[in-house]
Amino acid sequence: MKTSIVTTRAPAVAALAIILAASGARPASSAQPVPECSMSVTLADWGENSSGDIDVASGESCQIPVGIRGTVTDSSISQKPAYGKLKKINASTFEYRAKAKYKGNDTFAIKATGQGPKASGTSVITVRATIK
Repeated sequence: MKTSIVTTRAPAVAALAIILAASGARPASSAQPVPECSMSVTLADWGENSSGDIDVASGESCQIPVGIRGTVTDSSISQKPAYGKLKKINASTFEYRAKAKYKGNDTFAIKATGQGPKASGTSVITVRATIK
């Protein structure tokens, strides 16, 4: 009798798999990677402050790499954004998510410590976001 239960369920499972495949449905775990921000930046050496500008759509997010040449040894958020959220992904990458339904400007700052070919030290990178 167990064989007949398995036999009757197998076609139902197979039919469900065919329906899902035909509809293009994908598992929830196949999330799209967050794109890198479109960025205009003035780079400095380690120990010097720098600034940059990004554009991001309202409610969307993008990644911001610490773009100073060399190795980032530590980083943190030194000024939180007012109209979005900033999250540290790793020592050299942050993710900014603009507040939904907000359009305008936002500013935040990242403090990073590292060593490059010419200098080492701590830099503050101020980012001005234009949310469209």
